[in-house]
Amino acid sequence: MLDLSRVIAGPVAGRTLAAHGADVMLVSGPDLPAIPWLTIDNGRGKLSSFVELKSEQGRAALRELLAEADIFSQGYRPRALAALGFAPEDAARISPGIVLVTLSAYGHAGPWAERRGFDSLVQTATGFNHAEGEAAGVDGPKELPAQMLDHATGYFMAFGAMMAKSRQAREGGSWHVRVSLAQTGRWLWNLGRLADGLKTPDFPGDAVKPFIEELASGFGQLSSVKPSAILSKTPASWARPSMPLGSHPPQWPSR
Repeated sequence: MLDLSRVIAGPVAGRTLAAHGADVMLVSGPDLPAIPWLTIDNGRGKLSSFVELKSEQGRAALRELLAEADIFSQGYRPRALAALGFAPEDAARISPGIVLVTLSAYGHAGPWAERRGFDSLVQTATGFNHAEGEAAGVDGPKELPAQMLDHATGYFMAFGAMMAKSRQAREGGSWHVRVSLAQTGRWLWNLGRLADGLKTPDFPGDAVKPFIEELASGFGQLSSVKPSAILSKTPASWARPSMPLGSHPPQWPSR
């Protein structure tokens, strides 16, 4: 899997597929800003390389990576990668049979399709901040305690990639999975609301210990949450440690 995404949603998708056995190459730019603790959390299981897409040399390196990939996940703003020669049609031509997963803020159609956005903005646009303020009894909007749309969308991206690979095995062809933060918000709204949810106490430390594992990494020893899926024959785990961005060359490991 070739992972061109940043911050939370897209990186969660790559981390999830890595936990289930995928070779995941996270590609970032040397000058792009990063949030250190998210790099640590979402880098588990991945190779990490720098590729400068503003240069022809960098674009050539990405084409070589893409030619050997079976999943290409990206969270760039709408049309950004297309302008560099990596539109869905380009990706399918470079790597026939590719599964392309595209993340956007507000979806691929409609008047807001071209807008940039991130979790906190979409929380506001979809009414979650208003509802959270009401639930907390405060005057005005209130942020959620976590980037709910990002995390849920990341798992939807991984699920969509898996389903596309399943259909591809039966039907062949290249596939395009499109996921948006706004549609994730719509799905979550349709689940309904829990009365007095803010009164639910947090789990005490002892209750979460069975779900924590100790991992070595390029940042030192980490205490991290284990994969949530429990599978008897193919247990989820991360074969590679979380590493600083750009730790690996832009090439796939030999198989």
